[in-house]
Amino acid sequence: MEIINRRQRMSSVARKIRREQDRTIGLVPTMGALHEGHLSLVREARRMCDVVVVSVFVNPTQFGPSEDYEDYPRDLTKDTALLTDYNVDYIFAPAAEEIYPKDFSTYVNVGGLSKLLEGESRPGHFRGVATVVAILLNTVRPDFAFFGQKDAQQAVIIKRMVRDLAFDTEIVVSPTVREDSGLAISSRNLYLDAEEQQSAAVIHRALKQAKEIYKKGERHAARLAETVRATIETEPRVRVDYVSVVDAETLEKLDKLDERPVLVAVAAYVGKTRLIDNTMLNKAKKDAATTKG
Repeated sequence: MEIINRRQRMSSVARKIRREQDRTIGLVPTMGALHEGHLSLVREARRMCDVVVVSVFVNPTQFGPSEDYEDYPRDLTKDTALLTDYNVDYIFAPAAEEIYPKDFSTYVNVGGLSKLLEGESRPGHFRGVATVVAILLNTVRPDFAFFGQKDAQQAVIIKRMVRDLAFDTEIVVSPTVREDSGLAISSRNLYLDAEEQQSAAVIHRALKQAKEIYKKGERHAARLAETVRATIETEPRVRVDYVSVVDAETLEKLDKLDERPVLVAVAAYVGKTRLIDNTMLNKAKKDAATTKG
C-alpha cells in the first residue's frame, strides 16, 4: 500500500493503471476517522475493482464558519493501520493546499438539489462537497466511486453532477451501516458520550416507525413526518432540526406518496452534535444504486 500526498503523483499512478495495465480502479472518498461504514465501502470496492484507492481528506470548503472543521477527528496513522487489513492499494491523503492552491477560484454548484434539506441548514455545504468530489474524480479517474446511503442527499447530488458533467465514473451507493442500537455509524458519533449514544438511537427507531405505518397503508407525507418527529421528541436529549419526506431522486417535498421511491430524511441534535439519518420507502429492489455519466 502506498500513501500519496501529491495530486500530480496520484494522477500519474492512476493513468498508468488505466492505460498500461488496463485494470479497473475503485475510489472510496473519505474525510478519515474511518469506521465500519467506510470499511463496508472499501470491501465493496475490493470486490468490484482491480485497484482500490481510498482518499483521506478533511475538506475545508464543505464546513460552515461555525462548524467543526478544526476539531474534526484526524488520525492518518490509525486510518492507514485499519486499511492495511483490507488490501487497499493506495491512500490519497493530500494537504489542503494541494487540493486548493492559493489562486483556486473554480467551484461546482449542483443547482436546486443543493439548496434543499441539508442545504437549507448548511448553506454552501454541497458546493464544497461537489467541488472536492469533482477534483477527486478528475485526479483518480476511477471506474467506480463508492458512497454510503447514510448521506443520501450527498449521493443524489454526486450522481446528478456525474450525469450532468459526463464524468466517466459509475457511482455506487451502499446501504447504511448501523450500530447494534440502530444508530447510523458516523465519524461524529465520536463526539457523543455513552448516554448520548443511547439517546441517539431514537432517530433510527423513529424512522422504523415511519416504515411500519407506511407498510400498513399510510400515504400522507405529513403524517409520516409527524410520526418520526413525535417519536424523536420522546427523547429529551435529542432535538429535531428537520424531518422531510421527499422524492428520492429529485428531493422534491411530497404531500401524498405514490409509486416513486421516497426518502424520509432526518437531522437532529444530540447534545451539541448534529446527526443525519434516513430511510427509503418503496425502494427499487437493487443491492446497490448506480449511475454513470
